Amino acid sequence: MMSQVTIYTKDGCPYCAAAKKHYTDEGIQFKEINIHQVDGAQEELVKLSDGQRIVPVIVDNGEVKVGFGGG
Repeated sequence: MMSQVTIYTKDGCPYCAAAKKHYTDEGIQFKEINIHQVDGAQEELVKLSDGQRIVPVIVDNGEVKVGFGGG
């Protein structure tokens, strides 16, 4: 079964870039949602992260991780 990973990102975010590189290097496919380009994505991000406005927010098989620390 494919893992279901979604990464909420924004332009110019080094942690978002690191998260995307990590998943790419691991060979894990992910769906990227840029919160400045997708309608409703910012609201979804705030809901997922309990009111925080921090990117990236990574949803990995239903587990929500706020931020990315390099692995």
